[in-house]
Amino acid sequence: MPLALLAFAAVSLGIGPCGPIPGGGLPGNEVELPVADWSFVDRIPRCAVEVRPDSPHSVTVNCMSWQGDLFVSCSDCAGKRWSSYALANPAGRIQIGKDVYPVTLERVEDPTRLDAVWKARAAKVGDEQGTPRPDGWWTFQLRSR
Repeated sequence: MPLALLAFAAVSLGIGPCGPIPGGGLPGNEVELPVADWSFVDRIPRCAVEVRPDSPHSVTVNCMSWQGDLFVSCSDCAGKRWSSYALANPAGRIQIGKDVYPVTLERVEDPTRLDAVWKARAAKVGDEQGTPRPDGWWTFQLRSR
């Protein structure tokens, strides 16, 4: 019961996610300038992504760069609320440290790019490089908007 109450409070008050509990709008310093090289994200353990601008929904996600581009990912992603919202409306925001950036999310489906980003993720989190990408693992490329 306390966990449900905390989740309700986070969404109701419009604060960002807390671990596995989703939140509302992301707090932080709004950065409006476009970002050309997102490689600095690899120094941050996790990020928070906000989707559904009309009624913000935010979650904590893995974030990584590959060739200077920004990606977020999730396991068993099909049917998760945040990924469904991102597919329906690609406008979002990402919190990296204390900064929040407006972005557009685009699901990556090309197997070659998925494998490359999977390897970038593995390098960032310290997983074995030869581990195959699991079914159900999705990644979204985020671009400044």
